[in-house]
Amino acid sequence: MSTGTGETARMTLRDFQERKDRGEKLVVVTAYDSLFGRLVDESGVDAVLVGDSVGNLLAGYDSTLPVTLEQMVYHARATRAGVKRALLFVDMPFLTYQVSPQRALLNCGRVMAEGGADGVKLEGASDSVLAAVRAVVDAGIPVMGHLGFTPQSVNTLGGARVQARDAAGAKKIVDDAKRLEDAGAFSIVLELLPAKVAARVTEAVRIPTIGIGAGAACSGQVLVLHDLLGLNDGFNPKFLKRYATLADDVRSAVRAFGEDVRGGRYPDDDHSF
Repeated sequence: MSTGTGETARMTLRDFQERKDRGEKLVVVTAYDSLFGRLVDESGVDAVLVGDSVGNLLAGYDSTLPVTLEQMVYHARATRAGVKRALLFVDMPFLTYQVSPQRALLNCGRVMAEGGADGVKLEGASDSVLAAVRAVVDAGIPVMGHLGFTPQSVNTLGGARVQARDAAGAKKIVDDAKRLEDAGAFSIVLELLPAKVAARVTEAVRIPTIGIGAGAACSGQVLVLHDLLGLNDGFNPKFLKRYATLADDVRSAVRAFGEDVRGGRYPDDDHSF
């Protein structure tokens, strides 16, 4: 997609939907800062998600629950500085949208205005979440849903485990997806679902589904950048395919630097003024 001036045009929600309608798979990755935002944007992804997984990866939290709105605004703004072409979506943290539609609208508005987001992501499909989705969409803010394993409900769900393994659970996921679509969501992330259930959801709604641990039938896939790069090498779920082993490269490079410093080889004449 080109502007005719040598520059690549910004992705839009219409582009996102049209690619799904044409049967093109959508590619989404996470990023949390301007550097990685720029690198993944230049790699041709369709969308970048500033996930509340930033709490696990960069802050060292055990879950996403402690992540604050201020943290998400900060990381959204930083990532926006690097993302010039792809869509930029931002996770809304725990209790920033479930309390009331009014609070959801104000908080989502902050992420859009201060963080530079193109849309926000809300987890679940409870009545309170659906009310928030409707209020936010009515105000002109695009909303991505999230079903299956929802990390903000990790304590209720008993850990990160595959959801909807029985018929009743599968039906609920499909029904919830339809409710999210009816409420105005433009897309839905499906996390840790049996592939056949995710396929049923994808068939049941017109909007794109983005899978993570949900099989190949989804309209697209998302992975956490640090996981696919092999930076977060202690995380080994079945669904994860690593495309690099950068944790090893980091350790090796830092060790080599240390050896050069201790051995008097760095800085040498070529690296001194």
